[in-house]
Amino acid sequence: MNNKNRKSVAVIVAHPDDETLWAGGTILDHSMNDWFIVCLCRADDKERAERFKNALIKLKAKGIMGNLDDGPDQHPLDEKEVEKEILKLLPKTHFDLILTHDSAGEYTKHLRHEEVNKAVVTLWHDEKITTNELWTFAYEDGNKEYFPKAIESANMFESLSEKTWLKKYKLITQTYGFGESSWEAETTPLAEAFWQFKSPHKAIKSLNQFKDDIKVSKLAIIKLLYNDSFVNELDTICSDTDTNYSTKAMRQSINPFQAIKSMSKKGKELSIFKTSSIEILKLLYYKSKAYLQNKSRFETETNYFEKVSTKIIEPIVKKSLDKLEKELGIFKTPTIETLKTSYYESIGIV
Repeated sequence: MNNKNRKSVAVIVAHPDDETLWAGGTILDHSMNDWFIVCLCRADDKERAERFKNALIKLKAKGIMGNLDDGPDQHPLDEKEVEKEILKLLPKTHFDLILTHDSAGEYTKHLRHEEVNKAVVTLWHDEKITTNELWTFAYEDGNKEYFPKAIESANMFESLSEKTWLKKYKLITQTYGFGESSWEAETTPLAEAFWQFKSPHKAIKSLNQFKDDIKVSKLAIIKLLYNDSFVNELDTICSDTDTNYSTKAMRQSINPFQAIKSMSKKGKELSIFKTSSIEILKLLYYKSKAYLQNKSRFETETNYFEKVSTKIIEPIVKKSLDKLEKELGIFKTPTIETLKTSYYESIGIV
């Protein structure tokens, strides 16, 4: 962000403290800009509303709060409701820049963050709000493996100076009142990153890319292979004749990947693929790994499945997972092309 030119910048977030966690350093380091922060939830929470007001003073920004539902159950909100709240709170003016949540959120997982991103992108695309650029927060937590951290390969990545980070940390711990051992304090990123969009068409394409292009993932095939089709096929053969009881006979009788041919039909039954996202694909990957590692999941009434699983199927799937693990770099900078390539390679065995 250019330090020389004064800019009008809006920050649209779901909760009080989101503006500080994900963009506080950027706001502090560019205090010459006209910052307006829209927080869509918790206006009726007197304590958090007061802390948000105090944070605005420290950030030298103006702002306003809304009161969208933010209950612990996180029921999905109507898209139009979120859009309407943004239009009600955001000043009706053109902005040089708008910052908001990413389509996948900043960590696993907060529905409100994803809903806010979709609403902002849609409003920009429909020309109901106007800005020269849109930046979305670029963070990930390895599916809860660690605290959220800035994605180094994002379009904009900047390590914060010690002075700036300490100001940001004090906003979280003192102004917002989170304890030093709290998730918020432990998370407070040392660097900040953003995905940059200079046209609404590119932003809407990014929002819809997974839903439009990814139909079945390699991860789902592995999961379903173990959970359903292969187990059923093996049970049928084991209950057939004595000649099928040897591992060698089973190897000849069973095509381990025959079940995959029915996966497209089974995939349609999974609502997960109607709104597939990078977070869902990552979650499926970790579940498939856990499935392989949990030996009790392979136990059946006979020892024949165990033999075939150990000697035939498990090595095949382990090899596939090992390869997939090396390919997990795509989740740091996910693109639709890398996901599609991985998928098509995985089904090439059928």
